[in-house]
Amino acid sequence: MFEEAFWFLVIGGLLVLMAVARGLIARLPLTGATVYLFAGFALGPAGVDMLNPDIEGNLRLLRILTETGLVISLFAIGMYLRVPLSDRLWLLTLRLVGPAMIVTIALLYAAAHFGLGFPSSQALLLAAILAPTDPVLANELRVTEAGDDEPLRFALSSEGGSNDGAAYPVVLLGLALCTSPTFDAGLSWTFAVSVVWGIVSALGIGWVFGAGVVILATRLRTRYEQALGLEGFFALGLMALSYGCALLAHGYAFIAVFAAGVALRREELKATGDKSPTEALETVERGEREEAAKDPELAHAYMAETIMAFAVEFERLVEFALMLLIGSLVSAHWRPLMDWRVIWPVLFLLLVARPLATTISLVGSSLDTHQRWLVGWLGIRGVGAFYYLLFSLERAGKDQLEPIAPIVLASIVLSVVLHGASATTLLRRYFNRK
Repeated sequence: MFEEAFWFLVIGGLLVLMAVARGLIARLPLTGATVYLFAGFALGPAGVDMLNPDIEGNLRLLRILTETGLVISLFAIGMYLRVPLSDRLWLLTLRLVGPAMIVTIALLYAAAHFGLGFPSSQALLLAAILAPTDPVLANELRVTEAGDDEPLRFALSSEGGSNDGAAYPVVLLGLALCTSPTFDAGLSWTFAVSVVWGIVSALGIGWVFGAGVVILATRLRTRYEQALGLEGFFALGLMALSYGCALLAHGYAFIAVFAAGVALRREELKATGDKSPTEALETVERGEREEAAKDPELAHAYMAETIMAFAVEFERLVEFALMLLIGSLVSAHWRPLMDWRVIWPVLFLLLVARPLATTISLVGSSLDTHQRWLVGWLGIRGVGAFYYLLFSLERAGKDQLEPIAPIVLASIVLSVVLHGASATTLLRRYFNRK
């Protein structure tokens, strides 16, 4: 009874504290993720020992929970990106998801293989796990509202929304090499075809569901006054349909969910036009919201904004839960994380691999030198890396992941602390300069 009461008090107190102190935290050199991480550490074995999750015994459950959190976050980011597909801002996304990720993986592979002496399979797997930036913990970096086209924010947001899916085939390749070191030319062609199919099918599935659901719902609402309310059901259903269908088609399901969010927002943009959805809905009184849902001129804006609001609130709860979990794991295994052979690869990732990769990929882009420097530094690692660690543990086993796991956990901790401490100040200076 005491333990249950303690947990209710701790969770309730943390949630209320974050709600009350949100403005203060935004002005301090830390983020909500930093607070949750430290709280998880304090609750773990190195602290009061109230939170000590059994990874091996609950590996599948933890992987599914983390996977669900990523799905929600990727969908939410997609809905923020209210920019026509013809806009040149999307070229920044392609540069960061393509060349930047490839260079990052190559540099991390070289560091792990030649610097740490890892076999090629483990070196590639570690590089693939750490290459993508995190969509869940980048709240402070993403666009502030749907339609925000500030280049730096758009680049970081769209990169975080798409590169978890882009890293998936490399993770699979690393796992395949861990279990079967030989990789002949025939398998190379099969792998290349699977990559193309995984990306194209995921984009198609996500777009069809994202556009199809909103077209169906708004038509039912505006013509027949049906399917009103329960935007949360629409949001969760759309995420699940896109993700599940992509998995069945052997597509990269994270890309499908992100594409669904972008497609839904694209339908709203076509219907609302140059006026932002916030402006379109600002004259609607709270008691008239259901009427707005049936209005042909407002239905798309109403649906998109309510679904996005639901997804963002859900995403904050996911961030809270997952960072508590990661903090408790760090609390249980903090000693291996202090080894220099664990710390230097993380510093190499944050200070060398990421900045160098983005600098190379953004040559000739629309970003200026200051913006490129910020993109290079603000590449947060977090829940995405943790998911791929659990995913790999489930498929390759503890023996293959034992030397990799401390580096992944250390990268999350250092990224959350260092980026959390610097992001607010750097972004404030950047926007004051403009």
